[in-house]
Parts: sequence; C-alpha cells; structure tokens
Amino acid sequence: MDYVYGPGRNHLFVPGPVNIPEPVLRAMNRNNEDYRSPAVPAMTKILLEDVKKIFKTTTGTPFMIPTTGTGAWESALTNTLSPGDRIVSFLIGQFSLLWIDQQQRLNFKVDVVESEWGQGANLDILESKLAEDTAHTIKAICIVHNETATGVTNNLAKVRRILDEYRHPALFLVDGVSSICAIDFRMDEWGVDVALTGSQKALSLPTGIGIVCASPKALEASKTAKSVRVFFDWNDYLKFYKLGTYWPYTPSIQLLYGLRTALDLLFEEGLDNVIARHSRLGKATRLAVEAWGLKNCTQSEEWFSDTVTAVLVPPYIESSEIVRRAWKRYNLSLGLGLNKVAGKVFRIGHLGNLNELQLLGCLAGVEMVLRDVGYPVKLGSGVAAASAYFQNNTPLIPSRI
Repeated sequence: MDYVYGPGRNHLFVPGPVNIPEPVLRAMNRNNEDYRSPAVPAMTKILLEDVKKIFKTTTGTPFMIPTTGTGAWESALTNTLSPGDRIVSFLIGQFSLLWIDQQQRLNFKVDVVESEWGQGANLDILESKLAEDTAHTIKAICIVHNETATGVTNNLAKVRRILDEYRHPALFLVDGVSSICAIDFRMDEWGVDVALTGSQKALSLPTGIGIVCASPKALEASKTAKSVRVFFDWNDYLKFYKLGTYWPYTPSIQLLYGLRTALDLLFEEGLDNVIARHSRLGKATRLAVEAWGLKNCTQSEEWFSDTVTAVLVPPYIESSEIVRRAWKRYNLSLGLGLNKVAGKVFRIGHLGNLNELQLLGCLAGVEMVLRDVGYPVKLGSGVAAASAYFQNNTPLIPSRI
C-alpha cells in the first residue's frame, strides 16, 4: 500500500528518481545471495564490461559503488587529487553548487566560475585561466554535464578542445548523473578522465549505485593523490578485481540484477536510439512550453537539456503551488524550483524508460494545473504542439519492425 494512496499510477516526472521498467522490477524481486559465491562475481565481471559501453569508453575502468551521485562525486575527487590542489569548477545551478561545496570542504583550492542560472558554463573564462596557467597549477577541471536545477547542458567537447589547445594536463572530471544514457556522452573521444552517474536517473533503477569510470590517466593520478579515502578508495576495488571476486564490501544483490536488466533494455533499444528518443522528448516538451506562452529557464538553445525542462512562471504565480497541486489533485509529480529559482520555475523531467504517450499525459496534467493556479492556458495547446511533433518524428519501435 502506498503511504498516501492515489488511484491509478503516479505520473513521475521529476528529473530523477525516475520510472522503473517492469522487467527491472521483476529482476530485482529476488532473495539475497552470497556475494562470495561464483555467481555474483561472474555477473559482476560482465556488468563491468557492459557499463563501459554507456560511457562510450574502451580504456576506462568502472567502479560500481553502493552510493548516490554525491558519493560518486567524492570518489572522483578524493582518488585523483590532494588537499590544496587548485581546481576550476563551474557554478551554474544547485547541483554544481553542491559539488563545489563538497570540493571546498575536501580542502581543494577552488576557482569558482559562476554564470547566471539558466546559462551554461563560461568557457571563455576557462580559456583565459588555462592561458595564464603556464606553470600548470590547475590540477583538474570539474563540470556538471547536465544541470538539472535549470535544464542546462554544457558542451564537453569544447572543454576538451580548450584543454588541448593550451596543451594543459589538468584532469577533466565530469558529473554525468542526469546525462549519461540519455544525452550524447563520449568519454574516450572527449578525453574525459573521470565520469560518473547514478542508477536512479537515465538507467531507470532505484537509487543506490554510483557508477564512476576512470581513464588510465586518472588511475595514474590516484597513485599519488593524498586525499583521505576509505569507502571510496579505488585501490580496494582494483585489488579485488585482480582476485576475481570484485567486491571489497557487500553490494546490493538486487540492484545488480536490476542493472543487468536495465542495461539489456538499453542495448536492445540501442544506445543511439535511446539518445534520439530523449532528444524527441526534450524537443516536444519545449514546444509545449512555447505553446503555453511560458519561457524556458535555459536562456539559449545551445544549452537546452533533453532530460529536464525548467519552466519559468509569471511573477504572480508561486511555482511550488503548481507542484503541490499537481501531486494533490492529479497524482502528477513535478520538480520544484531550487535555491535561486525556487518559486520561479517548476521542472518537467523527461528521462529514463519513458515514451511519447507517457509524456503527453504529463503535459495534459500540467495544463490543467496551470489553469487551476490562474494561468490562462488554452487546454490542449501544449499537448497539440507536442503531438504534432511526435506524429511527424517518432520512428517505428526498432524491435517491432
């Protein structure tokens, strides 16, 4: 029984955690097992190889840590850096802010490059900092690929181009929590040294696995990094990888079986098709917002996110009331505005195991809520705009051709 029962399904459209597919739920519906038996290491070995595919890497080493994205952040930082190291980090929204807070509390010297919320990372400032840093005092560049508070996606390929242009050896650390498996991500091609994601986002699993992938350069840096780490120490994992048992402590057996099925679903659809589907969902949502006469928090098309849209509301409307009423009246879960944009935006998450008709149901619910709170939206306007786009752009389901 739900803690607060509502008939039918809850329409979950926050930007994570997301809907869990039925095959994944069934895969996780199992008893505990001895993780030291031959079965779990055998499954883990294949999972580690398959996880590399979602990062688009052949050279990276993945770590599946029983944690959240916050733990994955800490793992990325403490395994590659030493206290006092200078890093450049971009503040563009709530989650980049939280990562910067962690960086500072771990005693790194952080050059914070702040942009107006709704804008992407200011890469011109990065370029000037790298040009000035002829002594290579900057040890890492930290960037959130997709800022879920504002619906902003950063250009990682451009970051790599700037690093290469100045032949700068800084490590390239990327939070891909709400992008990997949904937005184009190319670890090897873009020279990303540490990439990380969480199981509760586009992988469509429960919260509980922080997946970190380290390049050979990052592994080499870990040999001299002096930050204290215990639970997140890659060396403990590598030791057990060599032994063939893989786990330095107890993993979640159920989540491993869920991950196996989640990856199978992604590979059956095809990762490029998954990314294209998210592109359609993002575009349709933005067309609906435009049809409603509202504005996107993201200030330029170059930064539009395909996993979350933050919608600006008129000054006379408190956006949290939209979120409250959606849940209370229509069993629809939307994302709140956070920190600087609290009360000013509500967020529509469109990531994970989600299709076009599910999103149309969400958009219909949003229209009713907007009318409820006094915004004069024409019912059906956003749904019509999204439907027309889907009708013209949705391909046949690959497995049913």
